[in-house]
Amino acid sequence: MESLASPPCLRLTPTAHRQLHSRQSSSACYTHGGTSVTKSNSLSFSSSASGFSSSLAVEKELRSSFVQTAAVRHVTGSLIRGEGLRFAIVVARFNEVVTKLLLEGAIETFKKYSVREEDIEVIWVPGSFEIGVVAQNLGKSGKFHAVLCIGAVIRGDTTHYDAVANSAASGVLSAGINSGVPCIFGVLTCEDMDQALNRSGGKAGNKGAETALTALEMASLFEHHLK
Repeated sequence: MESLASPPCLRLTPTAHRQLHSRQSSSACYTHGGTSVTKSNSLSFSSSASGFSSSLAVEKELRSSFVQTAAVRHVTGSLIRGEGLRFAIVVARFNEVVTKLLLEGAIETFKKYSVREEDIEVIWVPGSFEIGVVAQNLGKSGKFHAVLCIGAVIRGDTTHYDAVANSAASGVLSAGINSGVPCIFGVLTCEDMDQALNRSGGKAGNKGAETALTALEMASLFEHHLK
């Protein structure tokens, strides 16, 4: 639908079209070198009184012809309705010094938003590569409203980093699509350990806490609006 604020062009009604056509049809005739020449007066929306008023009339008629659309309904998840929601947290043991801090940030955030401890289940896996298959299994179990996927992949001297990071991301995405339950990607992919520590409670915040907030909103969205 075209924007009401700035229509791309003027679409004239039959009445306005006839008025403009009659203006365009006016002409002046004169003789030049024995030859009769007809000169058409082109329509100009100038600042003259008649031209300006005609322009306003056409614009007013155009605007009145637009049909108002019905109000658009906006739906979003809530962060204040955590009670009764159940969450699984899949955590990679590899780079545990980082993933433990991310896990603590997630659990602490859940508590702040009224999620009970008995509604949180933590599942440990060897590394980030294994997160996807476990997350999918948990999502399909029907026991949880969302699954958090926490891990840390740190670049080394080989291309192993790229393979694990890409596989972890695609695995979490597939888990959510195949299970129909939100699976939240909370795997850090960092250049070095300093970056990872900064993002697990350091100066860059705690990405585990951010993952928990995303899980809360998505769980609420699915539970209260998308069933």
